[in-house]
Amino acid sequence: MMKNYVPILLILFLFVFPLRSQEVRILTVSDYDLNGKVKTCLVITDYGRELFEFNETGLLTKTVTQYNESDQDITLYKYKGGELVEKRMESYKNNVLDEATSMANFYTLDTIPRRRIVEKIISYDKDFLEQQEYQYNDFGQLTKIVTSSAGGVDETTFEYTPYKDELTKSIFNNGILEKSVRTSQRKTKDRLQKVLLTKEFIDGEPNTAQEEIFDDNDNLISKELFLYDLATKKFASQNKQLHYYSEGVLQKVVTETATTKSVEEYIFQFDSSPAKNWVKQIITPGNSYTTRVINYYPEDKVAETPNN
Repeated sequence: MMKNYVPILLILFLFVFPLRSQEVRILTVSDYDLNGKVKTCLVITDYGRELFEFNETGLLTKTVTQYNESDQDITLYKYKGGELVEKRMESYKNNVLDEATSMANFYTLDTIPRRRIVEKIISYDKDFLEQQEYQYNDFGQLTKIVTSSAGGVDETTFEYTPYKDELTKSIFNNGILEKSVRTSQRKTKDRLQKVLLTKEFIDGEPNTAQEEIFDDNDNLISKELFLYDLATKKFASQNKQLHYYSEGVLQKVVTETATTKSVEEYIFQFDSSPAKNWVKQIITPGNSYTTRVINYYPEDKVAETPNN
């Protein structure tokens, strides 16, 4: 199964430098469109290199972002009992550690009376940057993030509203609606599709929306972007992408607007491992490329409980 590929540099950037408060994420091989017992994955593109290392249970333990011969970012992840307990992001400039921009994130887990995670972010030159407290309900859903920094205290709250076979998650920043995500199902003639409708708000007013539809193999088959029209008080479509697959492998993406239509075709080369991961991706007509060098753990080796 080939899931829609997201540029790895973007995933890493959003995880290390979140734009807004978000749930603590534990990244695994599947987040990088990888299968099997992957040990390392070196990603080579026309804009840089990324090295990813995983433990035998599939958890991400290290990333190296190489910008040039002397500048790089290294991120290290430490786990205990499958929970993330420490994350260190080290930035090197001219092969020297930059303590002002390097930081450590420490996580403390408490499960009584409900699950709660406290994250403290400290720079390598010993400056306290931020603390975030994540609170969960009895169902394991994130309900509140309290962010404390030199600028004050902010609260992000999460509300979950079920309706028939739909579930809407609404996100409020200091009481003002910021985002909503509705998950629902759509029946076709012989299949069941998952639909994600995400709306973004500015000062509580609607701004943009995006509808994503996935097939029963969790492949993204369409994505449509909308912009809120103040005159009509409705969302108007801006562009729509249609994704086409052959035997679970992405073949092409067709992007349509009111006046244009463009087509990108995807060419993949796969390795000879039982996991059948792709090792080269070419997108035409731009001929952009991504190459992956993948190493695996021996399949017959018993995986140990992660401690790093």
